[in-house]
Amino acid sequence: MSVQILTFLIVGASFLLYIGIAIWARAGSTTDFYVAGGGVPPVLNGMATAADWMSAASFISMAGLISFMGYDGAVYLMGWTGGYVLLALCLAPYLRKFGKFTVPDFIGDRYYSQTARTVAVVCAIIVCFTYVIGQMRGVGVVFSRFLEVDITTGVIIGMGIVFFYTVLGGMKGITYTQVAQFCVLIFAYLVPAVFISMMVTGHILPMTGFGATLADGSGVHLLDKLDGLSTSLGFNEYTSGSKSMIDVFAITFALMVGTAGLPHVIVRFFTVPKVADARKSAGWALAFIALLYTTAPALAAFARVNMIETINGVEQTGTPLSETPGWIKTWKETGLISHEDKNGDGRMFYSGDERNEMTIDRDIMVLANPEIAGLPAWVIALVAAGGVAAALSTSAGLLLVISTSVSHDLLKKTFAPNISDKKELLSARIAAAVAIGIAGYFGVHPPGYVAAVVAFAFGLAASSFFPVIIMGIFSKRMNNHGAVSGMIAGMVFTMTYIIYFKFVNPELNTADNWLFGISPEGIGTIGMLVNFLVAFVVFKLTKESPQEIQDLVESIRFPKGAGEASAH
Repeated sequence: MSVQILTFLIVGASFLLYIGIAIWARAGSTTDFYVAGGGVPPVLNGMATAADWMSAASFISMAGLISFMGYDGAVYLMGWTGGYVLLALCLAPYLRKFGKFTVPDFIGDRYYSQTARTVAVVCAIIVCFTYVIGQMRGVGVVFSRFLEVDITTGVIIGMGIVFFYTVLGGMKGITYTQVAQFCVLIFAYLVPAVFISMMVTGHILPMTGFGATLADGSGVHLLDKLDGLSTSLGFNEYTSGSKSMIDVFAITFALMVGTAGLPHVIVRFFTVPKVADARKSAGWALAFIALLYTTAPALAAFARVNMIETINGVEQTGTPLSETPGWIKTWKETGLISHEDKNGDGRMFYSGDERNEMTIDRDIMVLANPEIAGLPAWVIALVAAGGVAAALSTSAGLLLVISTSVSHDLLKKTFAPNISDKKELLSARIAAAVAIGIAGYFGVHPPGYVAAVVAFAFGLAASSFFPVIIMGIFSKRMNNHGAVSGMIAGMVFTMTYIIYFKFVNPELNTADNWLFGISPEGIGTIGMLVNFLVAFVVFKLTKESPQEIQDLVESIRFPKGAGEASAH
């Protein structure tokens, strides 16, 4: 059976599964729509959280970035992994105890201000839209290759699927759909990694194969082989970085604290029955996430070796155009790979200097990896299904945050406090539908690679939400004026920096022009510091929070009972 037919069958079957679950778990109330009724078991919630968190950036783009960037790509691995630990240990239990299932709701009540709530809603929408753009782009990349449609059509197909189970099922439908999507994506990620590890190093586990010698009997270690290939072809040494230490730190830290401030992940801790279950589900999620994140560096290295040798040949002299590998032909049709025979020798050659004749989109590496390694067609189709599952699972969570921010935090808590449960649910679904349309447009016209776009979202979350959440939990005297001023300052600074270097003057987007040598991907760290500084200064110039708020914060940090959050 051909790859395309198998892809239609496997991806189609997964779609039917997701839609069936959405129908079975459709939301009948706002509680179902927002927090799945608060009755999801910890293990299942851990799976759903892992799927929610492991987006198209994790599945499709991260290994591709590491494959092309080498050591420098590790910033994404460290930042996203460390961020989840920070979220699980420092924020999730306290937010769960507070009993507010959206970040704007927490900020509005903790800082006793409708203005703070409204600013938080705006920040949440900006962060989630930036994030979801990358997911829609990921769906388009998958479909453009495996269903042999253009990226625009692929994005539209993805929009239709997400629209159905997000608008119909809400958080209840999304949660159980994400459990299925986690199973699909992790199986799809590990199967080819295991096969390729055995082929390249003889090790069943990719994690151990990453540091092993090659299976060809040469006694050469995989990473030594990569270093040699990289330097001989004009690339930087694979195991050494080219980024400055301050930029590496800034990107890693922005991704870490950005993860801890992401509203679509935080809401996951409200779908379980009680606070203890929130902690358990956080532990399960970390274990499930580790399966993919410990495999990604190995998969990136295997893909890099196989890709270079497939394009350049084992002797590194180039492959005759008459012998162009099938995977290059198919990906060229999508526009994500291109070749120009610069010297007219009838061969293709890939390098990091003036000899280079290939342009390869980083986002294709994980998807093309099974084809490059010559794995069976069913494995290739399985990876396609996994990529779609990763993108759709996170898209759904993000779109739900947007819809709840509009319907619950703006309408219910601000403009229409007497709105009925039925009308609130309808407004949430309308908001989700509008958000899907906007996200789809930017998915067709993205501002960068999937992981790069997602990194911007983490930077925005780091500069807006993380400081006010941390201060809201651990500084009982911090007031509404400080929180609002800090959020606005951090978000405006970070957005301005990103827009200037990525859109206004992209030709100036070099280390020589960056503030302190920090790239747009890492500027969220400085934005976070701006937030803290402005909030502190304004707080010192204004009156501290009321005593009842201080008592409330004290009760969250040192609880005497289960409280509102456990009363479900």
